[in-house]
Amino acid sequence: MEILFHDQRVQLSGTPLAVGEKLPDFTLLDQQEKPVKMNDLLHHKLTLISVVPDLNTPICNLSTKKFNQKAVNYPQANFVTISTNSPQIQKNWCALAGVKEVRLLSDKDLTFGKSLHLYLPTKGLDTRAIYIIDKNGKVLYREIVPEVAQEPNYDQALRVISQYQN
Repeated sequence: MEILFHDQRVQLSGTPLAVGEKLPDFTLLDQQEKPVKMNDLLHHKLTLISVVPDLNTPICNLSTKKFNQKAVNYPQANFVTISTNSPQIQKNWCALAGVKEVRLLSDKDLTFGKSLHLYLPTKGLDTRAIYIIDKNGKVLYREIVPEVAQEPNYDQALRVISQYQN
């Protein structure tokens, strides 16, 4: 699949996970550098996963803060942001940004991006994407943002969260 990276055409490492498919196994790191596996991530709840390339860029910063603000309105759902930043960079960023409602996890080893085919081999980063996953790991919603420099469709993702909340 092809996306734009600041107006430059780039290929993802494969075809991203689609609606109806189940999350593959992967390992991320939390801010204490402890491993977080797929089942640990879901907590048997609906989960919104926002994938961002680098928190220290304007759109990644903005989108993570927006989901942090919205998460309080959806207590039956997990909100997670996954970036390729190290756990220490994420921890520092959260402290400065005041982000407490969204769980940040590191894909510094790129296992998540490669497993879901969100990895951009020519850039060494994951692309911007939103996934909503049910409590069993099945994809209910997917948005692969066509231009990395653009924000995701927050309203659509939140409508899907509302639709599936009990």
